[in-house]
Amino acid sequence: MTAAITSPIERSMEVSTDAAAAAVDAVIEPVIEAPILRVLVLRALVLGDLICAVPALRTLREAWPHAHIALIGLPAAREYASRLDCIDEWIPFPGWPGLPEHPPDLRELPAFLAAMQGGNWDLAIQLHGSGERTNPFLALLGARCNAGFHGPQAWVPARDAARFFPWPEVGHETQRLLSLCRHLGLPPTSEHLSFPLRDDDEQHLRQAWPGRDEVASYVCLHAGAQLPSRRWPVARFAAVGWALHEAGHTVVLTGTADEGPLVATLASRLAAFHVPCVNLAGQTSLWAFGALLRGARLLVCNDTGVSHVAAALRVPSVVTSCGGDAERWTPVDHVLHRVLSKPAPCRPCALSDCPYGHPCAEALTVAEVLVAIEDLLRQPRLATGPTIKEGHHAPTLAHPDVACPRQLPLQPHAGSA
Repeated sequence: MTAAITSPIERSMEVSTDAAAAAVDAVIEPVIEAPILRVLVLRALVLGDLICAVPALRTLREAWPHAHIALIGLPAAREYASRLDCIDEWIPFPGWPGLPEHPPDLRELPAFLAAMQGGNWDLAIQLHGSGERTNPFLALLGARCNAGFHGPQAWVPARDAARFFPWPEVGHETQRLLSLCRHLGLPPTSEHLSFPLRDDDEQHLRQAWPGRDEVASYVCLHAGAQLPSRRWPVARFAAVGWALHEAGHTVVLTGTADEGPLVATLASRLAAFHVPCVNLAGQTSLWAFGALLRGARLLVCNDTGVSHVAAALRVPSVVTSCGGDAERWTPVDHVLHRVLSKPAPCRPCALSDCPYGHPCAEALTVAEVLVAIEDLLRQPRLATGPTIKEGHHAPTLAHPDVACPRQLPLQPHAGSA
């Protein structure tokens, strides 16, 4: 059904003479023998991480269009995976020692591994990361062949060594994952992300926001992120919301149900400056949120999963990247998206709360974000709503966090800013 896949024998890292001699004695299969009928993929990460993996998953589907492809993933990404035509089955990840994403239930692991080992998998692929902790888990799944990544300290099964590729330390996450596909002889035909919406998603959005059709232009503010260290200050999001309202846009606040208190704080700060907003935090399904975002003039958000949704839907965005690895995770289209980040000797970090005063977030000013917003809204192809006219109007109360030295065209009302 499918031609055999050969992997390059050359390794990207130099090996010593002793290691080379040992490799000669190892039993290595450099070929994935056909047929490939059942494929198991490990990508047990959150929504945005799974969205970044879709081009690699799509490449696997194109290579084996009739294979059954199963994804071992987190519950948080299940709803998204349910609409991917490159995935046939979602299998809940039971956790594994050393992986922070999902605490392992050690009592359930033996039964899970036994079930996987009885699944007659032709190929198991580790798309999770560098493999220090996940490669042993992959090998225990019992597939005929294994493939994936390996970092400098990662173990790989000797028989599968030629199918493992050194984990790239630089580049965007999507490109890192596609490097394994290329290593396996599977060149991708498309690198675009995917967020498959349906007609009824728009209906569900209108149920959550009955006034949707009465709004000419709206901008979504997403102040949340999984880790507090990834969040730009709420007061500065409020300043951005004030400026957008002054320019004539409706401000829509988004977030998960867990982020409800954070978004409520943002709403109260806007209310203090007489800025009305639509608070939809926790009020939409994943897909209704996608429909909401698709109709937005712009998204302003932290470096989190919603930025990948915007990239997939080609919605313009301004991303405040605090703490994270901007090169790895932020949108690659810098015409459609503006990524703002400040250098810090401690980034990228994985800490929940910054112990150093959060310099990477504090250094990013409201003025810089407003300039990026203005630049995007000036793009002719983005002007889908009515033009916001500039001019002199009655003075209004200026938001104290709009720390800019001049009046931006985005803020047509007179007054200090």
